[in-house]
Amino acid sequence: MKKNRGRTGRKRRRKRLQSYMDGVNCSHKLEYIKLKKWLKDRGFEDSNLRPAQFWDTGRGLMTTKALQVRDLIISLPEKCLVTTGTVLSSYLGEYIIKWKPPVSPLIALCTFLIAEKHAGEKSLWKPYLDVLPKTYTCPVCLEHDVVSLLPEPLRKKAQEQRTTVHELYTSSEAFFSSLQPLFAENTGAIFNYSALEWAWCTVNTRTIYMKHSQRECFSFETDVYALAPYLDLLNHSPNVQVKAAFNEQTRSYEIWTNSQCKKYEEVFICYGPHDNQRLLLEYGFVAVDNPHSSVYVSSDTLIRYFSPLDKQRKAKVSILKDHDFLGNLTFGWDGPSWRLLTALKLLSLEADEFTCWRRVLLGDVISARNEQQTLTITAKICHFLIEETQRVLLQISQLKENKENLKKHLALVEALRLEDLKILQKSAEILCNLNKTT
Repeated sequence: MKKNRGRTGRKRRRKRLQSYMDGVNCSHKLEYIKLKKWLKDRGFEDSNLRPAQFWDTGRGLMTTKALQVRDLIISLPEKCLVTTGTVLSSYLGEYIIKWKPPVSPLIALCTFLIAEKHAGEKSLWKPYLDVLPKTYTCPVCLEHDVVSLLPEPLRKKAQEQRTTVHELYTSSEAFFSSLQPLFAENTGAIFNYSALEWAWCTVNTRTIYMKHSQRECFSFETDVYALAPYLDLLNHSPNVQVKAAFNEQTRSYEIWTNSQCKKYEEVFICYGPHDNQRLLLEYGFVAVDNPHSSVYVSSDTLIRYFSPLDKQRKAKVSILKDHDFLGNLTFGWDGPSWRLLTALKLLSLEADEFTCWRRVLLGDVISARNEQQTLTITAKICHFLIEETQRVLLQISQLKENKENLKKHLALVEALRLEDLKILQKSAEILCNLNKTT
């Protein structure tokens, strides 16, 4: 009997060890012990979630019991959340209330994060601040050399993001200066650009959506932010479904799962049906085999395949622009999008077919020649994008050898481009089969 018990015990240990191989439990680490104690003092009851390190997603939360559909994953009391209400009831409140023109809810939260981080040991929020990332991988934090390797539509948005943060900083400098009575050091050294960039990324990547009533002391931007300690360790997966909302009865932010999760597995939530470009732009990561992902075709690439000698080319482009058919043209896992094919069908119209352009936008077939021409050009665009993606991937691998300091950021762009390549290759295969059938 003893032997059997020993064998069973060993089996159990092996099984548990196998489970932990996917994620290494980190709840013994001092920063998590302090965070859990701090949360408990604010009314958070210990759940079945444990901080863990996962080989593919990095830091996340694992469950110590199997989760069923409609199970409550986490319930975080209002006292644990950082909102504009938290900021107003702090030492910053009186400065925000009297400042004109009013600051935005976003700047209020950023100011609070910078000030609390600067307070160090004196901060009441220190246990939370200690587990926040020290650096981020949103495009605003990437070097110019890395940004230049992003796909064109994302590169443009990355530049817009950088401009937004720069403008936010310059427009807030006077407000930061007004806080000087609160600090012994110069506010210019505390509220510098890199501090704002860190705080902006913290708010942008980690806040949950929670609508607050409009306050006169803030500008007209909607106040929908709440930082949620511990809850924000939950990683994103496009393949899960959850229900998340603030419960007015329990005064807690709750997340309920609509998916099953095995014991000791990572618990995921879904940030929304975002493609990889959006995930990288807003959150600084890429999801592998993301069903929502697409490869975008720019209008310049689209028009390149049509002769400038076509007398109606200008009119065709104008029609596409007027009917909002020059943007959001994509290749996905199921091939070219209807929008992309429609735009190409219109551009492929012969002179004697041009009067049928309205029918094209409605999805009608104009002629066999038009259908064939469209497929041929779509395949050419797809192959051009495959070659361009492969060229950039080669550039990245060369840079990774030479630029050690950029390795982490380069790996991120590489992951995005590899996902794009998979989508384009799948689309090329679909187009090849379509060409055979026509």
